[in-house]
Amino acid sequence: MLAMVLTGEKSMTNTIGPTDRTRVKRLADRGHYDRETIYPILDEALVCHVAFVHDDHPVSIPAVHGRIGDDLYLHGSVASRMMHTLKGGVPVSISVALVDGLVLGRSILSHSMNYRSVVLFGTAVVVTDEQEKRTALEAVTAHFLPDRWEHIRPPNDAEWAQTQLLRIPLCEGSAKVRTGPPIEESEDDYEIGSWAGVIPLRVTAGEPIPDPRLDSTGELPKSVRTLLERY
Repeated sequence: MLAMVLTGEKSMTNTIGPTDRTRVKRLADRGHYDRETIYPILDEALVCHVAFVHDDHPVSIPAVHGRIGDDLYLHGSVASRMMHTLKGGVPVSISVALVDGLVLGRSILSHSMNYRSVVLFGTAVVVTDEQEKRTALEAVTAHFLPDRWEHIRPPNDAEWAQTQLLRIPLCEGSAKVRTGPPIEESEDDYEIGSWAGVIPLRVTAGEPIPDPRLDSTGELPKSVRTLLERY
């Protein structure tokens, strides 16, 4: 799991659903509404998709996120369409998906994927407190590279003024998870001789490629070594 999760105020409830729009209807047994299932999926996913309506048109934008306790944070330029729209209080839906394996069945329609996914609904709030803004940006940075903040230059005043953080309380959402082998439509399909099973998939890190303008090609910093160990 990649994200560094900072402990915030813990919610009084363990679940964030189901609600009418988050209840899993198709294959309902795969639906989960508890924070213990939802949060690790959010933390492991490197990218989320932020969906909203802008000028009467649907928009979905990939973004990097970070979580602190029961809040999800997004960051971006104050001039970006996403940040400008969301700070106006429009409803937002955020989704992530992790593919754990390809499920190969004996018939076309029994092919599937093993996956873990989350869909959230909420309204974004602009972070105005300077300390919260800094902490949130650290969490977003640590989401894909823990400890990196300690070894790099922080934003200067001009960069800080152009950066906006949004907080989305994690109050409504659901996870959907599939595991296991293929499920055939009929018992007769199990007699078919075609190979069936699961091809596991995972994200792996390659050999680090130094910046050509790097002054030194010596030992990798701890944050990079930690990342390589996790992948």
